[in-house]
Parts: sequence; structure tokens; C-alpha cells
Amino acid sequence: MTALSRSRFLTAAGAAGLAAAVPLRARAADRIGVDYAYYNPPSLVLKAKGWLEEALVKHGTGVDWVLSLGSNKANGFLAAGAVQFGSTAGSAALLARANGSPIKTVFLYSRPEWTALVVPKDSPLKSLRDLKGKKVAATRGTDPWFFLLRSLQSAGLQPADVQLVDLQHPDGRTALERGQVDAWAGLDPHMAASQLDAGSRLLYRNVAFNTWGALNAREDFLAQHPDIAAIVLHQYERARQYAAAHVEEAAALLSDASHTERRVADVQLHERTTYPGNGTPGGDYRDAVAAVVPLIRSDKLAKPDADLDGAVASLVDTRPATAALALRG
Repeated sequence: MTALSRSRFLTAAGAAGLAAAVPLRARAADRIGVDYAYYNPPSLVLKAKGWLEEALVKHGTGVDWVLSLGSNKANGFLAAGAVQFGSTAGSAALLARANGSPIKTVFLYSRPEWTALVVPKDSPLKSLRDLKGKKVAATRGTDPWFFLLRSLQSAGLQPADVQLVDLQHPDGRTALERGQVDAWAGLDPHMAASQLDAGSRLLYRNVAFNTWGALNAREDFLAQHPDIAAIVLHQYERARQYAAAHVEEAAALLSDASHTERRVADVQLHERTTYPGNGTPGGDYRDAVAAVVPLIRSDKLAKPDADLDGAVASLVDTRPATAALALRG
């Protein structure tokens, strides 16, 4: 982790600790916590433009922005009450709810293809079947991990047919480029950077195995402040539409915020990010998260008493998005 990333993480972690000590009802009336993330381009637009602060000031509500460096961090902030709105992959939201986190998916900020199976530029591997007996790196319990398992399954392979190497995303890239593993379930922007800098190539892609970009909200906040929740999502939809229509500007924001090369941001946003629909979670999202339930069970990622089917059924709440779309101005 770079010094800058470490500083940002410690700042966010401090916000989580502070928020946990403040009663949620009292805090939410004055200020709300909203995360922003490099994997969530509309959040960067919303933060840069100041639209949310502008819309909420008349209600006497301020905004605290908290950086999420990954779905696990966003889930932690939601659980602690540091944010009332946090962005994750759909699979991470499902796992968090199954493990007892009081969250609902209320909005889809994008449909990204942020993971794929990556091999070195000179790799002899040509298909998924060629992975049998090979070392494959991935970060356990993340969207790339689930992507890898689903990809193997689609080729008639089991996890035992490969040598799974549990590495954090940047370490997986390093291991791939050093020849320590044969393949890697990558994650942008690391994946795009590896393609551009090391000539790595994508062995297998399937956007349907990526579980959407989910904006999640605390249930207690939704119950206590449905009017504020509708305003937040109304502005989120505004930012989502803006990001879709101004990809160059969104890429510049991503590059500046994450200190990523602009060419990497361009690949991530021009080639692997779309914004379908109106942001309201629907059947495609439910199907995507439901598909990882057997993998969560087989990998024992959830608590022994977790009701995974119940979590799928109760994860989505479309009412805030519906109310947001009804707003004007």
C-alpha cells in the first residue's frame, strides 16, 4: 500500500470509528456518510461536482465523503455506521447481508467488466480447459474469486482441478508478471495496467460473471430518512448519466483521484464500463448475485447459520430508486 493510500485508509478508518460512537439517528439528521471509490465512476463525478451537498443543504444535511478502497472496506464502513451509502460488487453485498450486515442494495451505479482471467503475454494457454493443473491467483471472497470459480465450472472444471493461490489483487498481478502463477483473476485498474505495461492478455472474459456495481444503504437510515435517501439516489442517477455521457471527463477524474495513468483509466471506462437502465436494481442483478450462492456455500465464506437464499430474496429494495426517479429538479 502506498503512503498516500495508507493515509487515506487511516482517515477512512478513523471516520468509521468516530461514526460508530455517534448514535445513527442523531448523526443522520445532521450529516450523512457517503463513500466514493475508484471502481465507482459516478461517485467520483458526484463528489467533484458538489451536487449532493447542493441538494441536501436546504434540508440541513451535510455530507461526509469516505474513500472505500474495496468492497470489503465499504461493507466495513456500512456496518460501523461511518457511511449510510457504500459501493461494492453485488457478490460482496450479498455476502455481507448473509453474514448479518443491515444493508440493502438500492441502486446500481454501473455494470462493469472489472474482472477477467489474465495470462502473461507469452503464455501457451489458449482456453479455460488449459488451466487444469495450473497455478491461478485470486483474492478469496471477491468478485474475481467468484468469477474464477464460475469460469472453471463453465468449462467442466472444479476448484480442485487447479492450484488456487490466494493473493490480494496487486500481489496477484505481480505474481503473474514474475511467472509465479500461470493465470490470475484480475481486477481493474490493476488488470488494465498489466495489459498495457506487461502485455498481459485476457484468456477469458464474461461480463455476465461480473456482479454489477451495487450502491448499498443501511436499512435503519432508509426507514428513518426515506426523503433524504431519495435525494441521494436522484443525484446519483444524475452523476451516473453524466459519467455515461462524459467518459473523457470521468476518466480524467478517475486518473486524478487514483493517481492512475490516464491510459489505464481510459481502458477501464471506455472498454469495460457501461451504465444500462436507470440504476434501479432488477432481475439481472438478482440473478447475478444468486449465481454465487453455491460458491459461497462450497467455500464456506458465510457464517454457518447464514440464510443465503433469504439474503438473495431480501437484498434489494427498489423503493428508494423509484422515489428518486419521481423527483424533479
